[in-house]
Amino acid sequence: MVVVFKLVIGNMNLSTFILISLVAGVAFGTLLNTTFPENIELINQVFLAPVGESFLRLIQFVVVPIVFSSLIMGLTRIQGAGQVGRYTVKLMTSYIVTSSIALGVGMGTAYIIQPGSGVTGFSLSADINLAESPSLISWLVSLIPVNPLEALSTGNLLQIIFSAVLLGIGIQIAKEKAKPFVELIESIYHISERTLSVILYVAPLGVFALMSSTIATQGLELVAKLLFYVLGLVIASSIMLCLDMSILFLLKADPIRFLRSLSEAIALAFGTASSNAALPVVLQNIQENYGLREEIASFAIPLGTALKRDGAAILQGFNALFVAQIYQVPLTPSLLMAIAVSSLLVSFSTPGVPGSALITMATVLSASGLPLEAIALVAGIDRLTDGLKTVVNIIGNSVNAIILSHWEAEQLPEVEQIPAR
Repeated sequence: MVVVFKLVIGNMNLSTFILISLVAGVAFGTLLNTTFPENIELINQVFLAPVGESFLRLIQFVVVPIVFSSLIMGLTRIQGAGQVGRYTVKLMTSYIVTSSIALGVGMGTAYIIQPGSGVTGFSLSADINLAESPSLISWLVSLIPVNPLEALSTGNLLQIIFSAVLLGIGIQIAKEKAKPFVELIESIYHISERTLSVILYVAPLGVFALMSSTIATQGLELVAKLLFYVLGLVIASSIMLCLDMSILFLLKADPIRFLRSLSEAIALAFGTASSNAALPVVLQNIQENYGLREEIASFAIPLGTALKRDGAAILQGFNALFVAQIYQVPLTPSLLMAIAVSSLLVSFSTPGVPGSALITMATVLSASGLPLEAIALVAGIDRLTDGLKTVVNIIGNSVNAIILSHWEAEQLPEVEQIPAR
């Protein structure tokens, strides 16, 4: 199969081929929805849904080994626990600042555009499982894994990061006695990286199936009904992306080269709508194509994938104001503060999987005293906007990794960037 895709792609850039497949998926899904609606269920069940799900599972197959091994390798290059702590403090500082900006962009855009004004004709009933969010203390305690192997088997990124940090510190203390284990980890990383390169050859087919399934089953009629809602999210996301590029420009980090380097990851993020699925490609692109320091990238990118989600911050703030406008709830300072605080906290705990924002949206609406049934309004359109949110997530995460790299320039003057390919 790999050979077949190589022949089909030829010299075409993989990211370009993924984008072409994405557009073709939208077109095919629209054709099914408008011309052959009676065949949608059969085609989706027999072909589109299984192919899309299979591709996501293939990508997730390499997420855990790549994240775990790259973290261990990166931490062995970091000089002591003090440097790990410094990285973490600096990253969390930039996360809070940039996520707050993203939240302000989302809420500001919703306040100006008023996407909820005049929205009618929707049923406010939906079968959505609204799990109660744990308290902050419980969430922090849950980050410590009882069994590191269980964290690896369940794919819990935060627990995997915690385990890798502890093992990395242990490796530095053990020194030469840890050398065989480090060699094993390096072998796992290189094998996983080569496996990923094979999996990416089926990415165009997977993205085509995912987009076709979404458009065929949801249709574009819902987009038309919620035109200002979708337009508002597009504007807010575009503003945040421009701010990210401005940060790179001020850091003299070459935003054009940055976007070109991450083109594969961006296309995959949009097609899969999953930060977790895009993680291995982001990590590979930002090191090999952009040349970000390995010890920075291998620590900051997985941590950011687990915590840093500007797209989620934009979406939660935007959605809360959207709901308030629908129900004509006055936007008092106390309401705006409740929305802002809850949206910011929730953005750090949103899982990097498709549709997760709908579940965490319940926390924001509850904290703000807004009706939970309004989640049904955006449930149908969520998958179509999820891709854009994921692109904002991975770009914001990568930009913060670059911020850390520049922040650490004085501490690591001997490390030079790898020239772009």
